[in-house]
Amino acid sequence: MDSNEVNKLLGGFLGTCFIVFSIGLVSDALFASPAPEKPGFAIEAQEPAEGGGAAPAAAEKPIADLLATASADAGAAIFKKCQACHSGEKGGPNKVGPDLWDIVDRPVASHEGFAYSAGMKEYSKGGTEKWTYENINHFITSPKKDVKGTAMGFAGLPKEEDRANVIAYLRTLSDNPKPLPTPGAAADASAKPAEAAKPAEGATKPAAGAAPAKPAAPAQ
Repeated sequence: MDSNEVNKLLGGFLGTCFIVFSIGLVSDALFASPAPEKPGFAIEAQEPAEGGGAAPAAAEKPIADLLATASADAGAAIFKKCQACHSGEKGGPNKVGPDLWDIVDRPVASHEGFAYSAGMKEYSKGGTEKWTYENINHFITSPKKDVKGTAMGFAGLPKEEDRANVIAYLRTLSDNPKPLPTPGAAADASAKPAEAAKPAEGATKPAAGAAPAKPAAPAQ
């Protein structure tokens, strides 16, 4: 092999190395990922407290407290959503749902002439369950969640103020509106712990002049 062929081989090898090195430099320049001037924030999942899951949701106010400040006029406006399926006048017709005149404290699934679903009949507990203020509040929050198998397609009223206003309006649909529940009664009953029974007066005091009881002798 003469010197010309050796020079050609070395030249080809060096040219290949130069091309590969040049491609590497160009690639680094095109696809460089410089560090950001301001680092981002790491998202850390908050672990639940030991011995329990997620924190419980805040408890809603008792319906008695909500009704104390509820507006029947505001409830009448909200009730317009219900009029597609319910009438509210005395002697009104049944529609998709039963007439709601005098609904407060009426036995569940008892309105004459309306074909109730199996779920509502079961909820009525043989006619012993009534539409109390509390039962109405739970039901219109989410009908299908409260009464399994109900045919009522209404999604419900998630806002407690809206429910209280509607219930205040439903109360007016009666010749003799039912008394409102006493605000704070349920909360006071649950907040006060049961007091221990007090001993009868004089039960712990020895009779006048009586000798104190002697301690029992130890076992032999």
